[in-house]
Amino acid sequence: MPVYEYLCDDCGPFTEMRPMSEYDLPCDCTNCGAESPRVILTAPRFSCMPAESRIAHATNERSRHAPKTVGEYKESRAHGANCGCCSGKKPARLMTKTKSGAKGFPTARPWMISH
Repeated sequence: MPVYEYLCDDCGPFTEMRPMSEYDLPCDCTNCGAESPRVILTAPRFSCMPAESRIAHATNERSRHAPKTVGEYKESRAHGANCGCCSGKKPARLMTKTKSGAKGFPTARPWMISH
C-alpha cells in the first residue's frame, strides 16, 4: 500500500498510508482532523518499504474489511495445500519394515526390490 502526502492548511504536510483506490480522496489531518487534499512533495516511497512492513500492512488491510473467524484462522494455520496428512487428496503410502530394518513399499512398485 503506498504512502501519500497531504497538506493541512493549519498543521502543514503529513503522510498517510492508504489503498491505491483512495489516492485522489482527501484525508483527515492527523493533528486537527481537518480535511486535507493530497499533494506531491516527494517521490513515492511504497517500493522502498521493508518487506516485513509491507506484509504487516497488507495483513492489516485484509483483516480491516473482513476479519477471519476462529475457524477460518485455524484452517489457515493448518498444514499447507500440498500436505498429504490432512488435505484429503492423496493418502499416505503404505510402508512396511522387515526384521532387519529394511523399508518396503508393497503398493508402490511390487516388481522392484527395496534396498
